[in-house]
Amino acid sequence: MAMAMATELLLLLNSLPWWLLLLSSVGFLMLLRAAAALLRHLYRTLLRTPKNLNSYGAWAVVTGASDGIGKAFAAELARRGLHLLLVGRHPAKLADAAFDVAAAAAHPAVKVDCLVLDLADDDLSGFARLQSAVDALDVGVLVNCAGATLPHAMYFHEADEATWRGIVRVNAEAATRVARAVVPGMLRRRRGAVVNVGSAASVVLPSFPFSAVYAATKAYIGQLSSSLQVEYRSMGIDVQCQIPFYVATKMVDIQKPSTFVPSPERYAKAAVDCIGYETRCSPYWSHSLQWWLLGFIPHFLLNRWRLILGEFKRSQAMGHKLY
Repeated sequence: MAMAMATELLLLLNSLPWWLLLLSSVGFLMLLRAAAALLRHLYRTLLRTPKNLNSYGAWAVVTGASDGIGKAFAAELARRGLHLLLVGRHPAKLADAAFDVAAAAAHPAVKVDCLVLDLADDDLSGFARLQSAVDALDVGVLVNCAGATLPHAMYFHEADEATWRGIVRVNAEAATRVARAVVPGMLRRRRGAVVNVGSAASVVLPSFPFSAVYAATKAYIGQLSSSLQVEYRSMGIDVQCQIPFYVATKMVDIQKPSTFVPSPERYAKAAVDCIGYETRCSPYWSHSLQWWLLGFIPHFLLNRWRLILGEFKRSQAMGHKLY
C-alpha cells in the first residue's frame, strides 16, 4: 500500500510543470524556515535556562543607567547578585537610580557605585575616569545601553550639527570607547560578556526614514558586536547585540506598556536572560514575534509604511497639517 502511494506521488510530481515544482519547493523551504524560527523562539522563551552571570565576574557596568531600559537592566542584574557601576550624565538622577537599584538587589552585600559621565561630551577625561574605575574592578558584564535620538521625526537636512553629532557620539563613538575600556580586563581574566543595545530600526526594517542617523549608528553597533564576537569568543568573551523594538520609555514617548510595548522592567528581565547566548537577538517575546512577522512583508511596502509614518510624526511635531 505504502509503495503504491509513493509511486502515485512520484508520477503526479513528474506530471507537474517545472515552474510549479520550483515554486512549491521554494514555498516549502520558506515554510520550513519560518517553523524553525518559531521553534527556536519558543525554546528560548519557555525552556532555556539563563546563564549564571556571576561566572563572568563580580561586577557589571551599565551605561545610560539613570532611567529607562538602562536603569531596569541595572536593577535586574542586581537581583542576580552582581555589583553595579552605573554610568550616567545627571548626578541627581543617577543617585536616585542607585538607590532604587540597591533596593532591588538580591542581598544587602551587593554594591552599587556611580560614575557621572556625559557620553556626548568632547572632553575625553571622563572616559579616562571610567578606565581607572573599571581597572580596579572584576567587571564581568558590560551593558552599553545609553542611546540618543532626534527630538522628533525630521528630514536628514533639518537636524542641526549639534544634534546629529550628539547621536553619533553617544550611539557609536561612546559605545566603542566604553567597550574599549572594559574588554582588556575581560581578556586578561579570559571571561566576560558585552551587551550592546541596538535597534529594530537598523536590522528588522530595510530603512528608517526621518531618523536616518540614529538607524545608521545602530547598524554600526550591530556590525561592531558581530565582529567582536568573532574576535573574542575563543578567548572567553561573549559579545551580543540585542535588538529591541519599542519599550515604554521617555525616549520613544510611550508611557503606557502593552503587549507589544513592554515596560522597561519586563524587557530587562527577558534581556538579562539572553546574555551570553546568541550574537544577535530580540529578547522580549513579542518583539521577536514582530520581527518574524515583518520578515514576510516586502521591503517596498515596509519602506512606504515608514515613509508615511515618518511624515505624519514630523508634521505632528512641527504643528503642520497633512494635505
